[in-house]
Amino acid sequence: MTISAFGLRKSFGDHVVLDGIDLDVPEGAVFSLLGPNGAGKTTAVQILSTLITADTGEVTICGHDLHRDPDGVRSVIGVTGQFSAVDGLLTGEENLRLMADLRHLPRTEGRRVVRGLLSRFDLADAADRPASTYSGGMRRRLDLAMTLVGGPRVIFLDEPTTGLDPRSRHGLWQIIRELVAGEGVTIFLTTQYLEEADQLADRIAVLDGGKLVAEGTSDELKKLVPGGHVSLRFGDLRSLDAAARALPVTSRDDDALTLQVPGDGGVRSLRALLDVLDRADVEPDELTVHTPDLDDVFFALTGRPTLEESAR
Repeated sequence: MTISAFGLRKSFGDHVVLDGIDLDVPEGAVFSLLGPNGAGKTTAVQILSTLITADTGEVTICGHDLHRDPDGVRSVIGVTGQFSAVDGLLTGEENLRLMADLRHLPRTEGRRVVRGLLSRFDLADAADRPASTYSGGMRRRLDLAMTLVGGPRVIFLDEPTTGLDPRSRHGLWQIIRELVAGEGVTIFLTTQYLEEADQLADRIAVLDGGKLVAEGTSDELKKLVPGGHVSLRFGDLRSLDAAARALPVTSRDDDALTLQVPGDGGVRSLRALLDVLDRADVEPDELTVHTPDLDDVFFALTGRPTLEESAR
């Protein structure tokens, strides 16, 4: 595992923020940590990125022990926080050169890396402009480019697209996908956007009250929540009546000629449903599978609104 954490605990005074959480993140994957505001997501990132220390717990990142070898951990990670690290008084190129100097890159190599990142993040034309003149999406791209100057193997992205417009958000998603697929970088992502986790994450963990309340792939988490159903539309009332007699109907609409029946959307359950209809000599005109989304999962696990709503 690229990141392994066991029994991670952190309190501020009497307030327990992390209550003994365990995390395992494989190499070359996107791992997303979700939770309500104040659940401890940023605290977890700050601990794993050596910014603060845990009260108890064991952590290794790329083989480096977090407590005994923090410099080793810092040598293999990059962090893009909630708030941009870009210096608005410097140009885009100057911001990147500053990071190259902080990483102690030789001058020739530093300039090569800077040129490559400006081109890769579509910032070459704006390289000589002060970063204060950049749009939100450009500043976020520059922020991530600065994180990549040292060639990190693990990148912590703490709510990286908050406040971006949909186009800029999708552009950043594509960059993240390319980092993972093309370079094998491991991404540890926290986000307020459930769609973002659904689109990007190989595995998702939900943090609530300082504890991990669920972990799995997006599809696995969605199966934890009841409410999946199959919607069937028929061509006439006779077919609708026949299907209603044969199936465990939860909802019927005679005007729309539709039925809803329970179903998780799996191949086996769909095959069983169609077998029942075949035996009843009924064929639907249309079949649509409806499964719970991550919003449903989040509400069911935390009892709170979705992350987007709680952030407003």
